[in-house]
Amino acid sequence: MSSASAIYFVEGVLLVAIQEDISDTDILDLQEALSERVMDEAARAVVMDISALEIVDTFVGRILAQLASMSKLLDAQTYVVGMRPAVAMTLVELGMDLPESKTALSLTHALRDLRGESRG
Repeated sequence: MSSASAIYFVEGVLLVAIQEDISDTDILDLQEALSERVMDEAARAVVMDISALEIVDTFVGRILAQLASMSKLLDAQTYVVGMRPAVAMTLVELGMDLPESKTALSLTHALRDLRGESRG
């Protein structure tokens, strides 16, 4: 896998950091690596941090949705965290959403939700 993304396993959760310079090839590699890691680690959740992405195109948006769908099929809940307002607006303008994933403002918020803790 390239340095444009990284996968860490912590407390049953795969943390995926997607870097700004990720290419279409990199994201396809990430898709394959993530699906293998979900199975190998028996991950209960996947948290994808996209805070480094300033913009997304239809390809990246579609792949994010596919990663979430794939994780759900493998019994891992998916969170997308760190979405910038411009990215959210672009996804809406493109008519895309991420139906198989939850969103959270940050990794901390996603982990709190996974632990069943309130945001208090």
